[in-house]
Amino acid sequence: MTKETWRFIDTGNSSPSFNMALDEALLDWHSTGDFPPVIRFYGWNPATLSIGYFQKVEKEIDMDAVKALNLGFVRRPTGGRGVLHEHELTYSVIVSEEHPDMPKTVTEAYRVISEGILQGFHLLGLDAYFSVPKTEEQKASLKNPRSAVCFDAPSWYELVVEGRKVAGSAQTRQKGVILQHGSILLDLDEDKLFRLFKYSNDRIKEKMQAAFKEKAVAINAITDKQITIDMAKKAFKEGFERGLNIELQEYELTREQLAYVEKLAKERYENDEWNFRR
Repeated sequence: MTKETWRFIDTGNSSPSFNMALDEALLDWHSTGDFPPVIRFYGWNPATLSIGYFQKVEKEIDMDAVKALNLGFVRRPTGGRGVLHEHELTYSVIVSEEHPDMPKTVTEAYRVISEGILQGFHLLGLDAYFSVPKTEEQKASLKNPRSAVCFDAPSWYELVVEGRKVAGSAQTRQKGVILQHGSILLDLDEDKLFRLFKYSNDRIKEKMQAAFKEKAVAINAITDKQITIDMAKKAFKEGFERGLNIELQEYELTREQLAYVEKLAKERYENDEWNFRR
């Protein structure tokens, strides 16, 4: 049986505005039939705090700390909570809602796409599995997140190792297309992460940071071998091929496509009205 061929793009480290603009552009191009399904790997320069589409900057984010740490800042087109993109592999998957292998519900499509990430962890020798909330209390807690920090709790079909979250993802559906993107943590500076959010007092901050250590972990904190970004890319590229039963064909953006992305980056993702509007 022949496997479907999807495109694969590795854009390396780029600005926060370019990263979000390219994900949006790929969604647009796929919606008009000008681009096949695609998986993209990327990194961030500078290290960046991204926030979810619905988050309120003034209420949740310490922008003085973001600036003091020389971090980039951008609002994602997807939901979810704040993520510090630093020592990680970031991925995005763009595929039609009508694709025969994509379930209709967000949660089940999330599981299908995340199968590729699961396989990647297994290829790195990590015993990852899907988090599935079992009790009504656990399900209720997903609807009322107490923290602005993305990795603070696993949600439906999030990837966990030894009970702690190792990858965080978010999904949006627009123009008949699914965009799922997320972070696979290689290393994590927790002190830096917790400087970026507002808390009502220091005691609550310390309590939440202590609880966070029980809920999230980076790959290199739970493996004997040091996983480099290149090792992660190799494993997760093969993981997506196995998990989604596809072949990935490398692709480079044309000059015209890059110009479109850079225009979108400037107009939307470098625009304070977009980043700070809520």
